[in-house]
Amino acid sequence: MEIASYLLIAFVGVLCGFINILAGSGSLISLPVLMGLGLSPHMANATNRIGILLQNMVGSASFAKQRVLPLKEGLVLSIPASIGSIVGAYLAVDANESIIRWTIVGLLVFMFFVVIYSPDKWLRPKPDAPMVIRFRDYIIFTAIGFYGGFIQAGLGYFLLAGLVLSIGNDLITANSLKVFLAFVLTIFALAIFFYNGQVNLPLGISLGIGNMVGGWLGAKYSVRWGAKVIRYFLLGMLLFSVLYMILFQM
Repeated sequence: MEIASYLLIAFVGVLCGFINILAGSGSLISLPVLMGLGLSPHMANATNRIGILLQNMVGSASFAKQRVLPLKEGLVLSIPASIGSIVGAYLAVDANESIIRWTIVGLLVFMFFVVIYSPDKWLRPKPDAPMVIRFRDYIIFTAIGFYGGFIQAGLGYFLLAGLVLSIGNDLITANSLKVFLAFVLTIFALAIFFYNGQVNLPLGISLGIGNMVGGWLGAKYSVRWGAKVIRYFLLGMLLFSVLYMILFQM
């Protein structure tokens, strides 16, 4: 494969890493590019996880350095999310692509209206009381982890919804936890894809280098811009994602 292909996917990784940290659905850009470079949909879905892993590793470290990442709560929530991710990744190995596409569109449309509804919940200030994780949250994050292992695209939206609407985090804290949880659950999903021989390592590493740069930039600017900008960015990316899936993937 030509050097230009690796440079292209690295550049795409910078863009996708930035988008993923601030909102989500950067994979809707990287996946078509990977397929355009000759990977099958299943292999593109697996290879893309290298970039996701590295971007969220850098993003988590940046959020921790800025002291907006509650690591203890993140570790607790990572347990059900990782369990769900393992099950989802096993099923994704031989999944029907048409069902996956329609599932993504339906969930993204639903999430768009969730973000529009009750904006005060998304823009609430950081709570003074400690974070409370209830039994229902374990169920919710197991389901979200399953989605992340199975599809990945749009995972950030559902993590944010669970962290803001169910647990009650402010959007800045929720965004940092979203990145950390995506990092942890991707470790398990990627291991399963590696085991099944569906990862193109050279392209994945090139994508991952770009994603790390974009992830670092996204973490830096998400804290600087604040919750209101993140919410608008989130709505814009949701709308883009739905239109992209309907126009180019159906």
